[in-house]
Amino acid sequence: MTKREIAGVLKEIAFFLRLREDNPYRARAYEQAGESLLLSRETLDELVSQGLLTSVKGIGRGTASVITELYSTGQSSLHRTVRGSYPSSLAQLGEVPGLTLAHIRRLYEQGAIQSLSELQAAVRENRLHSIKGIGPKGSNKIADSLGEFGRGQGYHLYGNVLSEAAALEGEMRSLKGVERVSMAGGLRRRLEVVNEFRMVIDIGGGPVAKLVRALRAIPDLSNIVQAGPHLVSALSPTGTPLCLVVASPENYEFELLQATGSSEHTEQLAARLRERGLRNWDAVKTAVRGGSEAQIYEAAALPYVEPELREGRGELDLYEKRGSGWLLDPTDIQGTFHLHTVYSDGIGSVEEMVQEAQARGYRYLGISDHSQSAHYANGLKEPRIREQWEEIRLVQRRFPAVHIFRGIEADILPDGSMDYPDSLLAQFDFVIASVHSRFNLPEAEQTHRICKALSNPYVTMLGHPTGRLLLSRPGYRFDMRRVVETASAHRKILEINGSRHRLDLDWRVVRWAKDLGVMFSINPDAHAPEEFRNVELALYVGRKGALHAGEVVNAKGVHDMKAFLTELRANAA
Repeated sequence: MTKREIAGVLKEIAFFLRLREDNPYRARAYEQAGESLLLSRETLDELVSQGLLTSVKGIGRGTASVITELYSTGQSSLHRTVRGSYPSSLAQLGEVPGLTLAHIRRLYEQGAIQSLSELQAAVRENRLHSIKGIGPKGSNKIADSLGEFGRGQGYHLYGNVLSEAAALEGEMRSLKGVERVSMAGGLRRRLEVVNEFRMVIDIGGGPVAKLVRALRAIPDLSNIVQAGPHLVSALSPTGTPLCLVVASPENYEFELLQATGSSEHTEQLAARLRERGLRNWDAVKTAVRGGSEAQIYEAAALPYVEPELREGRGELDLYEKRGSGWLLDPTDIQGTFHLHTVYSDGIGSVEEMVQEAQARGYRYLGISDHSQSAHYANGLKEPRIREQWEEIRLVQRRFPAVHIFRGIEADILPDGSMDYPDSLLAQFDFVIASVHSRFNLPEAEQTHRICKALSNPYVTMLGHPTGRLLLSRPGYRFDMRRVVETASAHRKILEINGSRHRLDLDWRVVRWAKDLGVMFSINPDAHAPEEFRNVELALYVGRKGALHAGEVVNAKGVHDMKAFLTELRANAA
């Protein structure tokens, strides 16, 4: 079996463990092992024969044993056990967004549906109406989910593929004859979802056929072919299409600019260049031969435009007015909010989260576990809130260099009221208000609900404002402009949530919302210490939204942040 085939079996094991309501962490361990196996540098033969499996981060002794059995026999006794009488094809249904495990069990047990194609046929033929717990309303929801699933086919979450793309870039850079290689396309523009790895490579003017041969040395890179005079295509270890643009040394940065796009941005740049007498791209090539991307922009009388902003949405005018050096930078972020601990659904203690914040150089963090209505997330009732506050007090003594703000992620109830009375909300340093239920309210009701919450004097910021889950669930329907205007009027902060599944608020909304005077917070929505890395993903959204440090609250230093939150509390009182 290949790495990809074994990873597929491990993913099925995880699915059937969840279907049988086994330990969710055990299920995640098998998924993680499959992902780690795909991204490991060594060949499958080396990993097994040399006993290296457990040296790969994410593969433990148990998962290594299953991988070894699959490699040796092509089968897994654990897979047979957890699958039981269920067909393997049932795991396909686990890929459909919004389809719960309870739904899948009902579909199989009552409707004899055991594959994606059978589910699609059953929806078309209205055969789900008679299934208890689904009915006509549920059937319509499943039809919507199938549509969302179809639209997402071939796309991957940016946060899920970035490490693989970076690893491939490193592998290619180490090949003999390769001078330079850079990510391009949606990867370089940091789009929230991508459908390919596009890169530009300089092989010193050598033959493309030689590069094709050299690429075969990269473990698990497959389907490597020369697709054009200066183009090589392949499939990454996880099956993502790889497109390599082969550039000559003197035109490397020209090709990088072209391959980065977007097409709208490059067309608008070309129009600026024509105004300067450079009639076409061949003329530009000649004028800046061997030059940098910055020199191409300079030829258009523009400063260098950061790749994240190259979407053809007014960025050329923006840079013409502002110049360079103003865009939000990672070093601007002084601390962060929206962190969950073991008190609700996190797996890190208060102390572990503070330790991680300190290791990353942050001066403050905001703990915000779930509120009492979030039963699924072990939401906090008042006694446990006070228990957490006492722990925060003790941890603060041990870590005086990192200030801990006491917060909560409070549910916005369907009528727009908050999950706790104002008398309790007033005692937090900050309150994140979030929608976690009744996503399908009519637009007017959802808008009223969110705006009412934003009018609450003790609410500080709106969490994951649209509620979207990328490639899984669209955001709820509401009047975004009215919500942003309400947030601005009440001095509320809009969160940019860095969960790779959310990246919410959308950067397209950020670009116009900031002009209405709202502030933003770059948050990780972290449920474990390692998820502090989500801050980086949220930061990319902020950069794509053309934010500068003055528009981001957690670019404030610790003393300014204390004063800012104190002021908001005082105004509320």
